[in-house]
Amino acid sequence: MSRIGRMPIAIPAGVTVDVAENNKVTVKGPKGTLERVLPEEMTIKVEGSEVVVTRPNDLKKMKSLHGLTRTLIANMVKGVTDGYEKVLEINGVGYRAQKQGKKLVLSLGYSHPVEMEDPEGLETVVEGTNKITVKGIDKEKVGQFAAEIRDKRRPEPYKGKGIKYADEVIRRKVGKTGKK
Repeated sequence: MSRIGRMPIAIPAGVTVDVAENNKVTVKGPKGTLERVLPEEMTIKVEGSEVVVTRPNDLKKMKSLHGLTRTLIANMVKGVTDGYEKVLEINGVGYRAQKQGKKLVLSLGYSHPVEMEDPEGLETVVEGTNKITVKGIDKEKVGQFAAEIRDKRRPEPYKGKGIKYADEVIRRKVGKTGKK
């Protein structure tokens, strides 16, 4: 049996979880509201102050959906209470980030500045000139936008220049050696 799927999800104070038909789950909390349609095969019940997910049978597909469904609901609950954030760092001479209203302007060694608009429900904060924090209540959107920012200039293995996650370790390579 799925160990993760079996665990009930505790609903903190100030959070409401509603399950409509077709397993449309709505989670309301202090930071906002999230909605998601989850696999119909799973049974989602709100029992008191916790959410319980059960599966109909032990087919391989149902087992994999069981843990996934539970984790998605748990992420929604955490999102509306604490929110999610990803921190990116910019390394490189002359590389920097600025915030202009809702726009993130990146100077990444190209002939033009790279401009990115904050998606709805997300917010980017620039600390100093080389630290970007992406904040939001939807884990998926936060991760996706952080990945899009990182894609504008990925870290390279020789000098480590580029945009990397704060907790990412870049595998470094040794450069060329001179001829004697």
